[in-house]
Amino acid sequence: MEVEEPPLPQDNWHDLEHELFLSTFKRFPVTLVRGQGTQVWDDQGKQYLDLVGGWAVDSLGHCPPVVVDALERQAKTLIHTSNQFYTIPQIELAQLLVQNSCLDKVFICNSGAEANEGAVKLARRYGKLRLDGAYEIITTRDSFHGRTLAMTAATGQQSFHDPYTPLPGGFVNVEFNHVEAIQEATTARTCGVMLEPIQGEGGVNLPEDDYLERVRSWCRQKGILFILDEIQTGIGRTGTLFAYEQFKVEPDIMTLAKGLASGVPIGAFLAKEHVSVFSPGDHGSTFGGNPLVCAAACATLKYIVDHDVPGRVKRVGDYFLARLESLRQHFDSIAKVRGRGLLIALQFDSDIAQEIAMACLERGLLVNKVKPGTLRFMPPLIITETDVDKAIGILEDALREKTRR
Repeated sequence: MEVEEPPLPQDNWHDLEHELFLSTFKRFPVTLVRGQGTQVWDDQGKQYLDLVGGWAVDSLGHCPPVVVDALERQAKTLIHTSNQFYTIPQIELAQLLVQNSCLDKVFICNSGAEANEGAVKLARRYGKLRLDGAYEIITTRDSFHGRTLAMTAATGQQSFHDPYTPLPGGFVNVEFNHVEAIQEATTARTCGVMLEPIQGEGGVNLPEDDYLERVRSWCRQKGILFILDEIQTGIGRTGTLFAYEQFKVEPDIMTLAKGLASGVPIGAFLAKEHVSVFSPGDHGSTFGGNPLVCAAACATLKYIVDHDVPGRVKRVGDYFLARLESLRQHFDSIAKVRGRGLLIALQFDSDIAQEIAMACLERGLLVNKVKPGTLRFMPPLIITETDVDKAIGILEDALREKTRR
C-alpha cells in the first residue's frame, strides 16, 4: 500500500525553493496560495490587494469565472494535439484577433519572448525576400523584448547584455523617443524597427504623441517594417484594446502575450497580408496554440471586447493617475507620476522603491519595483475606484513611514 508523504510544514516552502530552483528570481517573502478577483491570499491566510497582476497578465483578475468555465469545458474535451491538425479554439482565437485589430494573419505561441522571436524571424524572412537580404532590426534603449538570447540582444538595456556577451548580431539599439536616431541607424541592412508603444520594463516611459506616427512614416518611406511589441500594452491595458489605436498608427507586425489568456501561458504575433511571407516549415511550435490555451484566450478576449473593458480601464486609470498625482503634492520624495490606462509608474527622487514595496507588502498591498527608484502598477483590468482608494491609503501610510513629506 502506497503511503502518502506528510505535507511540508508551512515555514519550509521558502527554504525548499532555495534548495531546488536556480537563483533567477528575487522573490518577496510570501507564498501565495489562492486568488479571487483583485485579491490574493498567502499560506498564512493574509489577504493582499494585487496591483502586480502577474506582471500585467491577470487581465480579468484571479480565477475569473468565464475563463475557469472555458478551461474546464476544454479540459474535458481536448487538451492538446499537434499543429499537424486543425483545432477549433485556435481558429476561433485567430478570428477574434483579426476581427478586432488592423492585422490579417496570426501565429500563436507560448510567451512574449517567443512572439518577438517569431516577429523578428518573419521580418528577416521578409528582408531576405523583399529587401535584398536586409536583416537588422532597430530597437530602442530601455526597451525590453524578452529573455531568450536573441531577445536579450534586442532589448536595449546594457545590464541585460553584459552577462551574456557575445550576443547574436542583427540588432541596433538607439535612443527612445528620438526619430532622428532611428533615421541615422537605418542602412541597407535594416529590415524593420521594433518598438514598445510604451516602455513597460524600462519604467513605463511614454513617447511624444507623434513619435510612433513619425517612425511609421519613416518606415514607409524606406520600405522597412514597423513592428510593435504590445506584449505589455495590448489587450486593453492602456485604455484601448491595443495601444497603437491611441497613436494613430498601424503596425506591419504586432506581438502579444501577457494579458491575452488571463494567466494561461500564451503569445501571438500578427502581420499584415503583404508581410505574411512564411511558407510551411518556416516556423512552428509544439505547444503553441493548443486547444486549452486558446479556449482561455478566446474567453478572455471575448469578455474584454463584449464588456468594453478598455473603456473601464481608461476611466479607472485616469482616476488612479489623479490620486497618485494628488499624493505627489504631499510628498517631496515623489518625483513623477506617469502612465496610460492601468500601466502606471511612480518615480521617486532616490532609490527607495524596494523599501516602499516592502512597506506596502506588510500592509497588504502588492506592487512592483520596476527600477531602483520606480514602482510600477499593472493591476487586473477589473480593478475598481474603491480598490484604488485602498491602495492609495496604504501607499500613503508607507510613504509617511519611510520618506519625508
